[in-house]
Amino acid sequence: MSDLVAALRQIVGEAHVLVDASDVVPYITDWRGRYTGKPLCVARPNSTEEVSAILAACAAANVPLVPQGGNTGLCGGATPIGGEVLLSLTRMNRILAVDAENNSITVEAGCTLHAVQTAAAAHGRLFPLSLAAEGSATIGGNLSTNAGGVQVLRYGNTRDLTLGLEVVLADGRVWRNLQALRKDNTGYALKHLFIGAEGTLGVITAATLKLFPLPSNRHVIWVCVASPAAAITLLASLRAAVGDVVTAFEIISKPALALVLKHIPATRAPLQGEHEWHALIEVSEYGLAVGEKLQQCVAGAIASGDVGDATLASSETQAQMLWRLRESISEAQRIEGVSIKHDISVSVSQIPQFIAAAEVALTEQFPDIRIVCFGHIGDGNLHYNLSKADTVSNQQFVQQSGAATRIVHDLVNSLGGSISAEHGIGQLKRDELKIYKSEIELEMMRTIKQSLDPRGLMNPGKVL
Repeated sequence: MSDLVAALRQIVGEAHVLVDASDVVPYITDWRGRYTGKPLCVARPNSTEEVSAILAACAAANVPLVPQGGNTGLCGGATPIGGEVLLSLTRMNRILAVDAENNSITVEAGCTLHAVQTAAAAHGRLFPLSLAAEGSATIGGNLSTNAGGVQVLRYGNTRDLTLGLEVVLADGRVWRNLQALRKDNTGYALKHLFIGAEGTLGVITAATLKLFPLPSNRHVIWVCVASPAAAITLLASLRAAVGDVVTAFEIISKPALALVLKHIPATRAPLQGEHEWHALIEVSEYGLAVGEKLQQCVAGAIASGDVGDATLASSETQAQMLWRLRESISEAQRIEGVSIKHDISVSVSQIPQFIAAAEVALTEQFPDIRIVCFGHIGDGNLHYNLSKADTVSNQQFVQQSGAATRIVHDLVNSLGGSISAEHGIGQLKRDELKIYKSEIELEMMRTIKQSLDPRGLMNPGKVL
């Protein structure tokens, strides 16, 4: 192993191979603090060529490797288990090209999501992927988990925003396919193998991504709704009124908002009184007068009783304040303590059924449970997290995470949903995957894994 470390130092320089315990601390524990591993070392390459050389050296030494971006993952997918080379891509953070006329941007995998958004905006373009961790999450990590975020309703997941990839394979060979093409029908769409694969098939080092014109206006409104079903009705009415310019439609439960107001400084309730359910809506336009239609739609929902109250952001500052409430929920939960987390998706029409049935089943088995439910109701993706308010009771409850998760995942499966909508599988849901994937699906996945990584060196212990 000392020979491998020496070889890696020859490739990237001694300063960029970290072995001391104090130096590797930022890389070895996942964002939630659930998983910690001890890698052989941390290697920090500065180019695709260096990544290629590192993977070739690891293959020659038969040593596994864990790719890592901003280390903001939520399922332990970028956390070492023990003995691997941890490959941190954060030094590979260059914007390689922006083609405004083609509405495309090519970037290295270590670019933060915010940096890509900023580079696009400088050319009058929008890169629409948006999530709470965008200041530190990297494009490589977003691609590896097929990140969703708050604007999937209009623009799609990361997979939908990707035109081309550059990937280093397990043996060090480089596949370059960074063409900015909307149409390419020359055989298998290989890029899709690596998007969502969590680094188990190869290392994404660069990507060409779709851009869009910058909207001329955006309208953000916060409403309290009578129920999740009322929120679905409002979403349908709004889309019927203004079409596909609905950018985001988020649902927030009373416990989720309460945690933000409790733990996040300088936040305040957007509406007077207490409400069981809230929705945060954003509509963006390109010179179309949709703001008035948005207000008319919400006014109609108030008249019908589906909406109780609403506040419309009258400035960009107010819009950011409303979005801060939504995007701070995960951080507030982390401050509050450990919870049992689920990232599920069902058909939009089945969201009310899932919420009602899950609450009945969980409260029957776990009295006094606190359900923090929020997420992207517009595309059917809910973050459904469970805990108890009392610290001692919560510690005991978390020990029963298997039973609680089985209730949630069995219900999701019965509705034809997914146990992982946007966070990936990682270590957290690896065993769950075996329960809910068919044997033929698992066989095909293993066949692909065997073909591209026959010795199992790429991010072992994750996904499969």
